[in-house]
This record gives sequence, structure tokens and C-alpha cells, in this order.
Amino acid sequence: MMTLHWSPRSPFVRKVMIVLNETGQSGDVDCIRSTVAMMAQPNPDVLSSNPLGKIPTLILEDGTSLFDSRVICAYLAARAGMLVSDNAGERLCQARWEALGDGMTDILLLWRIELARAGKAEPLLCAAFETKIRAVLAFLDAEAGALAATPLGLGHIAIFCALGQLEFRWPGTGWRDAHPNLATWFAGLSMRPAFAATAVVDDTPASSSPTAPPEAVFTFEKS
Repeated sequence: MMTLHWSPRSPFVRKVMIVLNETGQSGDVDCIRSTVAMMAQPNPDVLSSNPLGKIPTLILEDGTSLFDSRVICAYLAARAGMLVSDNAGERLCQARWEALGDGMTDILLLWRIELARAGKAEPLLCAAFETKIRAVLAFLDAEAGALAATPLGLGHIAIFCALGQLEFRWPGTGWRDAHPNLATWFAGLSMRPAFAATAVVDDTPASSSPTAPPEAVFTFEKS
């Protein structure tokens, strides 16, 4: 049995859970609820297996630990013989999409951390984050046809999880109305069982303060 350091709030963990469910390997993994935060001391239980102190971290049956969602997802896909094409061009396409999805998620996470500094947040940095997110969504909307026409792969999963993070942590942006092609693709993939079963859940205690203030919300104009 493999062991996964897991959280229902992490978009990167969600990638791994989708791959596990999509490939029928969820029963091969014991998920351990592990709390980590960039602005806190590293979790010693995670740190013992991953010196970066981050999740997801997957511990194989032989004790080998894998970290970074891309590495874990690639391993699980290869283990199942699914979600990875034999064609080099198609693999490159998926890797490009995965980099884009993971990069978008990184920006959203870093932006929230910056905004959590309230009056100390750097306006120029926040403006740069917003510009990049808007550019990514416009780029993906233009590629929505290619996303829909390409067999499911790890790139699709990364982009889906990034958009899921946008909806989870940044509600009310109106991105779906502004980017209808991407919204249609996202809605269709949301119906797939492996994706629907991994919806992000905020299990933070109600007494905890949010990591980003309400004014963090930004909006898109309808196209």
C-alpha cells in the first residue's frame, strides 16, 4: 500500500486524486490528512519524507518518496499505462498544458498569500499576478477547442485543477461568462466521475481567519 500526504484543500493534491480515480488506483493508496502552509513551520511528518515540506508527497511500497504533483502524476499514469500518449508530439502538448495549469495555480496561491498581508501587500506585485491570470485565461479560451479535441491527459487535469482553484478561492470573478469556450470545456470535464469526486473542500475551522481578505476578488467583463 502506498501512502499519500493529502489535503482536501490543495489543488495539487487534487491532481493526484483525479489521476488515482481515473486510473482505478485509489484503492492502492492510504491518504493521510497533512496540514502544511508556506507561512508556518514545516509539518514534521511531511518533512521526514519530503525535505521541501510540501504536499502532495507519495510514499511508495518500498519507502521511496515522490514529491511534486507532476512527478507523482507521471508515475501513477505510467504505473497504470493510462493518460500518457505514445506519441512524442502529444506528450509535449500535454506537458505544455500541465506547465500552464500548474503555473496558474502557483500564481493564485502566491497572490492570496500576498493579499493576506493586508495593508502591507505590494500593489505592483498583485497587479502583475492579476495581469498574468487574465492572460492565462484568455490563452486557454483560445485553446479550448484543442483541449476538447485531445484525449484526456495530465495537462487537462492540471488546467482543470487550476480553474477549480480559481472558483474555490476567488469566487465571483465571472470568468466563465468572459471565457465561454473554456467554461464549456471545464463544465464538461466537471461531469466526469473522477473529477466530480475530487471537489475541493475547505475543512479549515470556522474560527480560523481567512488567508485573503474580501477585497481580493477581481472580476472579468463578459466577452
